[in-house]
Amino acid sequence: MEAEGVRTDRLGLLIDQFDLAREMAQVRLTGLGDEEYLWEPVPDCWSIRRRGEATTPRAFGPGEWVLDQGEPQIPANEYAEVARQAAGGMTVAKIADDWSVSVERVEQILAHTGPPEPDEAPVTTIAWRLGHLHFCFAGQWEWTFGGRRQEPKLLVDFTPSAAVAVERFLALIDRWRDSVAAITDEELDTIGFSQYPYGSDPDDPYVAVLSGSNLEFIHHMAEIALLRDLWRARFTAPG
Repeated sequence: MEAEGVRTDRLGLLIDQFDLAREMAQVRLTGLGDEEYLWEPVPDCWSIRRRGEATTPRAFGPGEWVLDQGEPQIPANEYAEVARQAAGGMTVAKIADDWSVSVERVEQILAHTGPPEPDEAPVTTIAWRLGHLHFCFAGQWEWTFGGRRQEPKLLVDFTPSAAVAVERFLALIDRWRDSVAAITDEELDTIGFSQYPYGSDPDDPYVAVLSGSNLEFIHHMAEIALLRDLWRARFTAPG
């Protein structure tokens, strides 16, 4: 169904939202150079690094360059999602497994106890944000439309070349979008249509998974756009 040329069916809304975000992403990624791509605005950023130079304990990737990943944590802005999962009937053990944290940490969050400072997400480079998105969409495609057997952390060969990273990422999300556009209403409502192993995909109807994927794409691209703005203004003297 359409209203004044706008699709109003569930899949149409999600596809149109993704397409607009994809269009804006390409604009904001145009002209990205290697130095800007790897720029660390503060010390100890998460980024991509040569395997032998990784400083985070769980950095991953199949090749010479790996994506930083630290000890498991739940950022403070995700506490509401933890509460939603619990209210929806997920056990504390399952929530802990989804977030790769301890049962005790989930219990602290749900009880509003624990350390006085919330778990904080690290500051990251553009390379990390783009690599994270690439890893997530590659894994979701494999575990929804692919063979559902390859480890997501081994699907993306991270690269220090901004141009190569952007080209590969845009090609990947275009393939993902084409696959999503072909699904049926029944598949939208199917719980476990995506079996992506990192997160709650196997427990959710696919329409909810798609909505979450769009949000992931939008918020990480917004952060990349901000980092590009900061890079451009980094030597600008105050007014």
